[in-house]
Amino acid sequence: VQLQASGGGLVQTGGSLRLSCAPSRPTFSGYAVGWFRQAPGKEREFVAAITWRNGNTYYADSVKGRFAISRDPTKHMVFLQMISLEPADTAVYLCAERLAYGGSYYTLNSRDAYDYWGQGTQVTVSS
Repeated sequence: VQLQASGGGLVQTGGSLRLSCAPSRPTFSGYAVGWFRQAPGKEREFVAAITWRNGNTYYADSVKGRFAISRDPTKHMVFLQMISLEPADTAVYLCAERLAYGGSYYTLNSRDAYDYWGQGTQVTVSS
């Protein structure tokens, strides 16, 4: 396992959670870190991404205004702050790292763009 995702849990509709992603090696060394999610019986879908060097952020339309991705280079971690959670947000959330430099939103929103993946953390939003 190259990445460790944590922070998931059970919350009620409207609640908040903050997910964390840390590399198993000392620091992120790639271009970007992304968050994806996968609900039972559904395809893995893009949630958000951030470029490690410049902190440029990208979001899926479904989470814009509710989720915020950030990075802390001093702690070598990436975070996903989620507010106003809805039952539709229920899924396993996975973080991933893209090694190759470069890529726009249309690259970073594809799971094929990423080289390393974490094991995921479960987020359950009850109605």
